[in-house]
Amino acid sequence: MPGDERRPGPARVPDEAEESVPFETADIYGAYPRLSDDQVARLAQHGRRHAVNAGDVLIREGERCETFYIVLSGSVAILEGYGTPDEHLLRVHGPRRFIGELGLLNGQVAFYTAVVRDPGEILALSLEQLRDLVTRDSVLGDVVLRACLGRRALLVGQGAGFRIIGSRYSPDTRRLREFAARNRLPHRWIDLETDEEAEALLRRFAVGPEQTPLVIWRDTTLLRNPSNAELARLIGLPPLPSSNGHGDLLIVGSGPAGLAAAVNAASEGLGTTVVEAIATGGQAGTSSRIDNCFGFPSGISGAELTERAVLQADKFGARLSVPAEAARLEPRDGHYAVSFTDGSEITARTVVLATGARYRRLHAPGIEPLEGASVHYSATVYEAQQCRTDPVAVVGGGNSAGQAVLFLAGYAPQVYLLVRGPSLEAHMSRYLIDQIERHPRVRVLLHTEVTEALGDRALEAVTVVDHRTGEHRHLGVRALFVFTGADPHTEWLSGALALDARGYVLTGAEAQACSVPGLWQSQGRDCLTLETSLPGVFAAGDVRSGSVKRVASAVGEGAMSIHFVHRYLGHTAAPGGTDSSPYTRPKESAWLA
Repeated sequence: MPGDERRPGPARVPDEAEESVPFETADIYGAYPRLSDDQVARLAQHGRRHAVNAGDVLIREGERCETFYIVLSGSVAILEGYGTPDEHLLRVHGPRRFIGELGLLNGQVAFYTAVVRDPGEILALSLEQLRDLVTRDSVLGDVVLRACLGRRALLVGQGAGFRIIGSRYSPDTRRLREFAARNRLPHRWIDLETDEEAEALLRRFAVGPEQTPLVIWRDTTLLRNPSNAELARLIGLPPLPSSNGHGDLLIVGSGPAGLAAAVNAASEGLGTTVVEAIATGGQAGTSSRIDNCFGFPSGISGAELTERAVLQADKFGARLSVPAEAARLEPRDGHYAVSFTDGSEITARTVVLATGARYRRLHAPGIEPLEGASVHYSATVYEAQQCRTDPVAVVGGGNSAGQAVLFLAGYAPQVYLLVRGPSLEAHMSRYLIDQIERHPRVRVLLHTEVTEALGDRALEAVTVVDHRTGEHRHLGVRALFVFTGADPHTEWLSGALALDARGYVLTGAEAQACSVPGLWQSQGRDCLTLETSLPGVFAAGDVRSGSVKRVASAVGEGAMSIHFVHRYLGHTAAPGGTDSSPYTRPKESAWLA
């Protein structure tokens, strides 16, 4: 076993039962399960036993790991910054515990180093062996997945991973922070203006403030104002396919609709590629808690729902690339070519558009300079950790605003919900309203609108107006969270297919009415329910005109879109169709399951 002679950490290493860095929002017990003797025995039938010595390195920070380790005897320390002056202990694993977090399952590099503390024996399985076992053993699979998700949450909360150094006023700093947060990548932001560590790091790397933002990884890798794609490659997020083959299906967008489409398509044998401009999960991925999602009676966070769906799609063979921002869609030789902002291109026989919608920016004096620092368009643990001592405000009257209010009320001493309308009932679910009305830290202000944000380097207060009385007043809040509706991400589709007056994609009969005259007669059929004005191009989820803006509805439409993909492919492969490629339609029970 490859090793390193240095012993990990000083004598302060705690016992494995201790929590070295408490993080109250994570599921500690779910994150660090102890496998049963039966589960270890099952794993041992497929893995290999190894004797290990103190100091052996099993997983090294910054490198990919393709091995799943179970501790049989001895102990393994999980360290950040191993071998550096900033070395920090995260955890110690003892017998019947396993090593790894979410990056192990989705191919990212490791955000920690695993070093043997006490000599003993480990069991090693390849990831393929692990995937095969957990597919056949749902109980074991759920234990492993829940632990990996919980450990990622802990890493995020502890500020592990890479560091972003930059000014809160820099648009590029905000871009990098948003990309890291939305993709749930462990990182820590070091504010150029207020953090004393920033100056020391700039001196260490001989970099001037004008060259920020910087990304520092393991004190050995320095990226100067990297693009999102460069940061993604550093961490190991999958790039676009290097060769442009003619796949069966390209899914643009990876929110609930896109991921549901990917799971259904890939599980049925379609060659499936998913591309995403910013982060998997869409708006749902930023939701702190979804309580009305079918099958999760105790609720589920958007991040966990997203990661479960991503791993499920990957299990069936779907290829997912982040970031990849689509720029153009055009028919080409019986297929569709999608071009991206980086100049690359993917061609597929069918396309599912699932780009969702994006939260509208709040336009008021003083807002824009504070965006990303004190004004946010999502409410995740990154933002919530900054709100432990100060009041905050949430703008919006829909479910997203309601979920954010309840989440933030677990951190901030006071949360104001600012609603422009006369009541919450118009756009918010009853279960959220009931919880908000009962919560002692939440105060709802109806008929209220933000007119100005006050503060130089950070938000100090907002000016609001009560439309019933015309009264203006200041609310002393230190963060503002905005959920004021959304607009479809369809600018790149303008002129390519039919959109409604608000920019949402038309489908079915409405799309057929706006299509080129004679198009559907030449197809020998009518436009399918989720099909756009281009045959073989479908839309699902929030991007579709007339869709119900709910997670469960988006998931249903994503799954249903694959039913129509099969119908289209079956039609074009039939005698007299436009495509001579062989196509075998799956059995009815398979694609309706």
